[in-house]
Amino acid sequence: MSDSTPTDLEIRIRRKLERQHFMHLIGADLTSIAPGRITVGLPLGQQHQQQRGFAHGGLVATLADLAAGFAAVTLVPDNYGVVTAELKVSYLHPGVGQQLRAIGWVLKAGRRLHFCEAEVWCDELLIAKASATMAVVEPS
Repeated sequence: MSDSTPTDLEIRIRRKLERQHFMHLIGADLTSIAPGRITVGLPLGQQHQQQRGFAHGGLVATLADLAAGFAAVTLVPDNYGVVTAELKVSYLHPGVGQQLRAIGWVLKAGRRLHFCEAEVWCDELLIAKASATMAVVEPS
């Protein structure tokens, strides 16, 4: 995010992030917030790795899901939410490095569904691409 004063969108999304406990447990953070586009960063630690130091596939899918989901959240009213209805991840390379970064964006926003995509990078190498359908959850 910029070094300037946070926007209303950034404040609103950060507030929602406070309730996202799983993201905190794995050590991920939103590093960029814009309408329909989010970047999630995560230092790749030993707890995130499987054999040969590869980023765990479940972690890579989780980062793609978080990035796509939060991208969709930026486009719904504050009292609404989103849940993952479908997530497809294609793994391109093993993630070996220092830093994971997931970029998620909304391709098409609808009233009930948002269609999103995400990319997961390890350092400067694209390691996975994902497509996600996010269902909009209205307040009860």
